[in-house]
Amino acid sequence: METNKTSSKMWGKDIFWGLGYEFDPQWTLSKKQLELQKDLIKICKDIIRPQSIECDKNLTFPKQSFIALSKLGLLGLIIPIELGGLGENHTCAAMVAETIARYGCPSTAMCYVMHIASLSALLLHANKNAAFRNLLSRVNDEVLIGTIAYSDPSTGSHAWFPKSSNSQETENGWKVSKKASWVTSGGFADWYLIQTTSHEFEGNYSKLSCYLVFKDEVTTYPGLWNGLGMRGNQSGPLEINGIEIPKDRIVGKPNEASKTNNESPDIFYLLCSSACWNGVAMGLIDLGAKHTTKKKHEDIGMRIADYPSIQDYFGEMIAETNSCRMNCFFLANILDIKTDNCNWNLHENNSFFPRSELMIWFWQLKLNCTTNVSNNSDKVLHACGGSGYKPELEVERYLRDSKAGWIMAPTNEVLKQLLGKLSLLGPESLDAWNQKVNETILQNEINKMNKEKMREFGEFLIKKASF
Repeated sequence: METNKTSSKMWGKDIFWGLGYEFDPQWTLSKKQLELQKDLIKICKDIIRPQSIECDKNLTFPKQSFIALSKLGLLGLIIPIELGGLGENHTCAAMVAETIARYGCPSTAMCYVMHIASLSALLLHANKNAAFRNLLSRVNDEVLIGTIAYSDPSTGSHAWFPKSSNSQETENGWKVSKKASWVTSGGFADWYLIQTTSHEFEGNYSKLSCYLVFKDEVTTYPGLWNGLGMRGNQSGPLEINGIEIPKDRIVGKPNEASKTNNESPDIFYLLCSSACWNGVAMGLIDLGAKHTTKKKHEDIGMRIADYPSIQDYFGEMIAETNSCRMNCFFLANILDIKTDNCNWNLHENNSFFPRSELMIWFWQLKLNCTTNVSNNSDKVLHACGGSGYKPELEVERYLRDSKAGWIMAPTNEVLKQLLGKLSLLGPESLDAWNQKVNETILQNEINKMNKEKMREFGEFLIKKASF
């Protein structure tokens, strides 16, 4: 059987040195999106990929790469045309994130993912908010980068428990305080989507609110970032110390952050970050194929790629990675169908939340894609041998970047437990804000007590209930 290894995929004036289009699901893209992908690959070659080495080596935020992306209108990718954006859909967003990560720079791709996710929250409520529309209309032309600050130093990846935050209603708006432990693009973003406890909190962590704040209203520490991989992300801490912001900076309604999150930023983050990890996985395969088809063992006259064990590695990696990619594009297409190709005007109806219904599928997507890219990085390193340790081959950089996906919130351990609980015990078992007593565990612990311990425990409960 004959196959055209590279089809028409080009790298500048040369044939691309990795896998060709025969291993890419190009049929999922429209003609316009295919042209955009082609232009983006060119920018990756000329600007973003060379910048990625600098970003990794010197912990440099990829601002020049964002300027290059803006030349294609990509900072406004999902912003409606009437607001100066490209008006593109979920499928295109996934393609762009994957393309940047594969051909350009994983750090830039992840910063871009957070930008798109933060955009989606404003777009969800822009129909009734002139301030949001004003910002959205300027995002691409002025290269205004957005990001999300949801993490908390005391609860880690359990972002739904922002213990180090609060908000109060004032006469003119909102007084917000926030501490975040990990903020992608921290100190370099122009605006931030933050989540705090609501002004009506009263100890109930299901009452959360989202707000829009700008760079001059936050304190960041970009110099503290020094990670194993994703070194251009600048994912450092953030603090907001009781600033007062206008009324129209609340994103959605008070106490309803979960509605906003489940419908827009969470879904876009899970979709596009999964696409990013798929891009890293394919980038590793490209690099491995480039090396193993050129490196030759002169003693027996065989290239590394000629060994059956290496062929097994690549066959497995390609099949598993493309399964993840097809899952990603399939879910993106379902979102396009449900939202009329990401038509934000449909959200004028406050009860329209079609994306939220698919959340468990995006949990599975993130779990599968991040597990796959981590496995791929190990296999490509094994295939490339000692050469894979050398920076010149780029495998070691992609390997370091690949490990971030597993531990980014929600971590794979959290996702496995959520999915396992949901499948075995039902949705009522997903007690995100610790509001339900686990009667089974409680009764089991009580059964271990002797009468004296039971009396002590009873006195403790009576005393606690009296407060």
